[in-house]
Amino acid sequence: MKQYIEKNKDRFFEELFSLLRIPSVSSAPEHKKDMARCAARWVELLLEAGADNAAVYPTEGHPVVFGEKKFSPDAPTILVYGHYDVQPEDPIELWKSKPYEPEIRDGAIYARGANDDKGQTFMHVKAFEYLVREGKLRHNIKFIFEGEEEIGSISLPKWVREHKQLLACDIILVSDTTMISDKVPSINCGMRGIAYMQVEVTGPNKDLHSGHYGGGVFNPCNTLCKMIASLTDADGRITVKGFYDDVVNLSRSDRKMLSRAPFDKEEYMASIGVKALTGEKGYTTLEREGIRPCLDVNGIWGGATGEGSKTIIPSKAYAKISMRLVPNQDCDKIARLFAKHFKSIAPKGVSVKVEAVHGGNGFLIPISSKAYKAAARAMGEVYGIEPVPSRGGGSITILADMQRILHADPLLMGFGLERDVIHSPNESFLLDQFFRGMESIALFYKYY
Repeated sequence: MKQYIEKNKDRFFEELFSLLRIPSVSSAPEHKKDMARCAARWVELLLEAGADNAAVYPTEGHPVVFGEKKFSPDAPTILVYGHYDVQPEDPIELWKSKPYEPEIRDGAIYARGANDDKGQTFMHVKAFEYLVREGKLRHNIKFIFEGEEEIGSISLPKWVREHKQLLACDIILVSDTTMISDKVPSINCGMRGIAYMQVEVTGPNKDLHSGHYGGGVFNPCNTLCKMIASLTDADGRITVKGFYDDVVNLSRSDRKMLSRAPFDKEEYMASIGVKALTGEKGYTTLEREGIRPCLDVNGIWGGATGEGSKTIIPSKAYAKISMRLVPNQDCDKIARLFAKHFKSIAPKGVSVKVEAVHGGNGFLIPISSKAYKAAARAMGEVYGIEPVPSRGGGSITILADMQRILHADPLLMGFGLERDVIHSPNESFLLDQFFRGMESIALFYKYY
């Protein structure tokens, strides 16, 4: 694969850049035509790489790209998942180069989507191309690239259910995550789910003068803060009744294996500018961020928030609250438990409205699985060191849906790094990771 990459890398850059130049921002209606244009370009690249067929399929939202190459009815089938939509480029003034004019500098590709997820998805297509052109293909390979991952994969679950037979596979292979470092490769064998809520606390039927009424009525902002503070206890555990009922505690051996991941506490704190860490008692920072659930306030507002002063007791206060969930926790159940609990802790002087904004479940693939072992062997050969199993703290909720619908486990061979600052200005993808990703993916097929 190394020789193939060296021989074709200039063409690879041209093809990838043709994708990166398309502002496929799924959240912006003005980019609807760009979404269609990007999907069509992916079809061209799949066919050029050797797919038997590839096409754009409509959904209720942005289109899906599907392509496949059949080898033998008796061969294993791998479904490669990726997404072609990207985050908005704002704030544009912080970019050192134009977000949709990709360039290579300092050993990396810089552009919106360079890593998340056009660059990482592109690695799979080029590894596939290599297997086809070199006569090394021994699997049936299918591709599904969606255009709504960055807005919650709204339309995809229904489309997957309607095309279940088309997507039938043995494993779902994904590159849409990061690894610990380019010196210590890791394989993500699970991700957390999410339950995202918005709450509204109402007190008086209008804003009141804080001098005339202060001290005599419930202030929604004060009340909301107290209610939120009570959602976790002194040990960092979430107080919602029933929240932990379905949480599976990892065995000592599993925790020991996950603890192989290197972690420098001081370096970690310095990188994000904090002087102390917190979290659930009895767990390490990495465990708190991967194998344990958590609750966070993502936004809170109400009353006077502009410049200057306005002495009021506001009528309403709001907050957005997310709960990251571990496998076995059901997002709909957690949303119901949270709503019931939050309403129960409200004092009589206020009324509470709770809305479930969106949610999705987590997933887990055993490190004893054939797919994990093949990925570990492949990456170990490329990086010269055995990869560490990891659990992702974030969420790609569509993968849990696909796992349930297709009865196939997802495996995440991510090659991004934290330095790539996905979703932020100056998103990038190291060339070394880009090339080693292709090599690792090609070897995965050899060992699976």
